[in-house]
Amino acid sequence: MEKKTPNVRALAPILVFLVLYLGSGIYYEYIRPRSGQMGFYVMSVVVAFMVALVVAFLQNPKLSFDEKIHVCARGIGDDNITIMLFIFLMAGAFSGIAQASGGATSTAYMLLNIIPPNFAIPCLFLIACLISMAMGTSVGTITVLVPIVFVVANSADLSLPFCVGTVVGGAMFGDNLSFISDTTIAATKTQGVEMKDKFRVNFHIALPAAIITFVILIVAAMMGGSADLQHYQYNVWQAIPYFVVLLASLCGINVFIVLGCGTILCGVVGLATGSLTIATAFSAMGEGTKNMFETMIVTILVASMGSLMREYGGFEWILQTIRNHSRTRRGGMLGIGLLTALMDIATANNTVAIVMAGPIAKDISAEFGIDPRKTASLIDIFSCICQGIIPYGAQLLIAASIAKITSVSIIPFLFYQFLLLVCVIISIIVDRPVREQKGTKDLENRKIS
Repeated sequence: MEKKTPNVRALAPILVFLVLYLGSGIYYEYIRPRSGQMGFYVMSVVVAFMVALVVAFLQNPKLSFDEKIHVCARGIGDDNITIMLFIFLMAGAFSGIAQASGGATSTAYMLLNIIPPNFAIPCLFLIACLISMAMGTSVGTITVLVPIVFVVANSADLSLPFCVGTVVGGAMFGDNLSFISDTTIAATKTQGVEMKDKFRVNFHIALPAAIITFVILIVAAMMGGSADLQHYQYNVWQAIPYFVVLLASLCGINVFIVLGCGTILCGVVGLATGSLTIATAFSAMGEGTKNMFETMIVTILVASMGSLMREYGGFEWILQTIRNHSRTRRGGMLGIGLLTALMDIATANNTVAIVMAGPIAKDISAEFGIDPRKTASLIDIFSCICQGIIPYGAQLLIAASIAKITSVSIIPFLFYQFLLLVCVIISIIVDRPVREQKGTKDLENRKIS
């Protein structure tokens, strides 16, 4: 691949987007609130990205308009982007028909009747962790669980952003560790390490963050007092599709098969119990996919903008800056983390961020004597942290879309992501040089070679 000339001006579209979307949201939410309208809904995220994309097109006059279109097409046609778009469609269909058939309500009421009301949210966090590890996708996990959380929050009079943030945190835990996750595959392949080795390093960082999050949720549940919940009526048959989906997820079945079978099963059960007709089933699936259109458009716009910025040398400028400011081994590790974080903020896709950052991270790893297993873990962790926090990322967008809240309102309740950031920084600070670690002779040989 041709090396691009570093160019900080190529990053202008990111600045334009942040000023338009976050700036207008803060302005209309806190400075000049609009009656009856949430501030972050005034400026559409799609419009903000469209303006940013126009700015990207206006840059670099050396490329013709047709050449820029080709650059965008390459970005949109990336395998990971295509897979994500298909997941959005299937997730929308499943979410729509599951809601219409009564499956989400019945499942939530069953959980509320089994789980002590005050501990429903901590338990859902654990469930999200397990499902996302099995499915290998945070988006699929969020799609399955947020409809349940929506009902649980309303039934128990809990904060909806808090409940949704808890599930998003659990989803990012599993996505970061799963053996079948795209991020894990990309991180290990770019660094030339085994998945099990990366898992061990990663697990020692992610587990403490998950445990602390769980404790915080339990304490919050205990301090919240006893929720006044009655014995809710539910239909066991309508809840079965959700449990089948959960079980299939835990068995590690492909997310497309899980969502496809879940959609069909919801339709069959809905028809059998009378909660759906053939017409309403198709209508519900159509409505569900329609709710995902904005998220899909954002994904396409971000892929296009990211490709143009990379073509213009924006990403190369980021890489060069990190190289220039990393002088020690720990500085190199922080540089790798910052590199990956910036890539994810720029692309809003953690897998794409890892693929872009991976080759440079490998060079930094060799230059500063960083364990490749640690490097693979770092790029995976930092990408998942940013992806699980940025308000225009797929995870928060899809969670907000299903829960009908703003993605920004979820951010203060992303305890796991913030704790994971603290844990990974601590792991960098206390990390020992390669020569002090067991069984690192092979790693030193790799470095020399």
